[in-house]
Amino acid sequence: MHSRHGGRGRDHYSGRMAKTVLTAVAWPYANGPRHIGHVSGFGVPSDVFSRYQRMAGNDVLMVSGTDEHGTPLLVQAEKEGVSVQSLADRYNRVIVDDLAGLGLSYDLFTRTTTRNHYSVVQELFRGLHRNGYMVAKTTTGAVSPSTGRTLPDRYIEGTCPICGYDGARGDQCDNCGNQLDPADLKNPVSKINGETPKFIETEHWFLDLPALADSLGDWLKGRKDWRPNVLKFSLNLLEDLRPRAMSRDIDWGIPIPVEGWQDRGDKKLYVWFDAVVGYLSASIEWAWRSGEPEAWRRWWTDPEAVSHYFMGKDNITFHSQIWPAELIGYDGRGAHGGEPGALGALGLPTEVVSSEFLTMSGSKFSSSRGVVIYVRDFLAEFGPDSLRYFISVAGPENQDTDFTWDEFVRRTNAELVGGWGNLVNRTVSMAHKNFGEIPRPGTLTDLDAELLRDAESAFATVGGHLERSRFRAGATEAMRIVGAANRYIAATEPWKLAKEPDQRERLGTVLHTALQVVSDANTLLTPYLPSAAQQIHGAIGGQGVWAASPQVHEVIDDMPVDLVGTGLPEAGRSYPVIMGDYASEQARWARTELTPGIPLAKPSPLFAKVDPELAETGPAWAPIQPATAPPATPPPATGQHAPDQTAE
Repeated sequence: MHSRHGGRGRDHYSGRMAKTVLTAVAWPYANGPRHIGHVSGFGVPSDVFSRYQRMAGNDVLMVSGTDEHGTPLLVQAEKEGVSVQSLADRYNRVIVDDLAGLGLSYDLFTRTTTRNHYSVVQELFRGLHRNGYMVAKTTTGAVSPSTGRTLPDRYIEGTCPICGYDGARGDQCDNCGNQLDPADLKNPVSKINGETPKFIETEHWFLDLPALADSLGDWLKGRKDWRPNVLKFSLNLLEDLRPRAMSRDIDWGIPIPVEGWQDRGDKKLYVWFDAVVGYLSASIEWAWRSGEPEAWRRWWTDPEAVSHYFMGKDNITFHSQIWPAELIGYDGRGAHGGEPGALGALGLPTEVVSSEFLTMSGSKFSSSRGVVIYVRDFLAEFGPDSLRYFISVAGPENQDTDFTWDEFVRRTNAELVGGWGNLVNRTVSMAHKNFGEIPRPGTLTDLDAELLRDAESAFATVGGHLERSRFRAGATEAMRIVGAANRYIAATEPWKLAKEPDQRERLGTVLHTALQVVSDANTLLTPYLPSAAQQIHGAIGGQGVWAASPQVHEVIDDMPVDLVGTGLPEAGRSYPVIMGDYASEQARWARTELTPGIPLAKPSPLFAKVDPELAETGPAWAPIQPATAPPATPPPATGQHAPDQTAE
């Protein structure tokens, strides 16, 4: 289960020095199964990127896990009459299975309720506190008048005092992007029971963002290659930096490692403080589980390493402002000065890759409102490739995109089945039928040579797009090569050549050329369609693992760590993780020259055609609703009704 990584210098694509690349993937909240809106933002784009980077010879570490603290789990566990840990355990397993089934190649997908995670979070807090960037102060908190329970900021909604948006949350307005306090909202109400909250005095720990503003601003203004929407939003945040509370009145979470606070059951660290630290704690856990406990430092303390963070646009604030500020403060580079903590000077994000929202009939995907298509239902009926392809070519890369069954059916049947699948099937079938092996080419015509040059040049074009997280453009270019190959076959008519004994050499040349371009296109599409790529590798005579699949392993929470506080995770618990042996896969970002004489078997269809009727009806588990009817709530994949993915 160990995911070994080599050192630098093994770039098979360009000959340049290999890069060390951290792929930091947003942590899904463990309150239900994932829907396709979730994985269109954090899942598929990060995996396409990571698979390409590995193929290009770079040293990749892709990490994430389930986010399991905060009030939503407490509220849901209470409704179901179960413990909050058992609820987190249940959905952690569901999500692990969902993401592994989608083929997401995590080096480690873990969780935030591990002892290692608690330890790393407490270390980050201590470093910030020691350097003077974590300060305690009295503030105003909201409570429910009927229950006396503290209401988290995100469970309070009202009218934004800045832009007037009706539906702003107590911590942030999604319309104008400004940070808010619940007491600032006009007409605030509790999302839990509709009550008007009562505001009382309470003491919390605040991240001193104003003291980090100059360093944070200098860093942000130096970002040149970010997506324009992300950079503009992030720079706008600098205009209203205020201290931000990093603790909460809650009994479920990580203890605050300060004397007089650590044993309090009613005060814990803010879930968003601990969630972003997860990228670091997961890297440390991966290194320990891989038998090289210090290996994580290659991705975190080497100035040459790069890090790319993937998420939906509603999480930009935490990744372009809060997390970088925490890292700057831990390193002692704010207005108060200071020294790096025991973990050393940690690298800031190289890029924050944020997707827009995938919507459904104009509404944001939402489990609680019945606007939902669950990943596991999708995988059970259609497999991973069609969903990965749809997200890549028609997903919300740069703007909100509406998912429709009509578009899914069209893309699958016309492009995957009719374009790519048809090219592979008929090329391999003709070669198998006429030669039984990869034929030997004769003299190339200009037509043959032009197609081969076009296909080989696509590696630089598609690779350039994937390097900059332009996934749609990369897939479009790869499919252009598929189209060119289909036109080549139509022009050369090998089925006619097969009937002429004196054209056998020409037939071999045409089919060898077509098979070579099938191999090239398969390499270009491997980051997008790893499952199909493995099948095609075998269909054209390849042996062994071309594109590695993630594996689910059961592990024990037994890392040696130092913890303080009350309500700590028990040592020795088991939990599932996603890992994988990606270093041994054969896929490389370059042409693989086909060897004549390699036996070929009769191919099997790659992709199943989708019933065109689905374009009008949708499947039974996610039917298309009449325009005038409110969306029905489909049965959740686990039998449990899961609220939105919101952590507080």
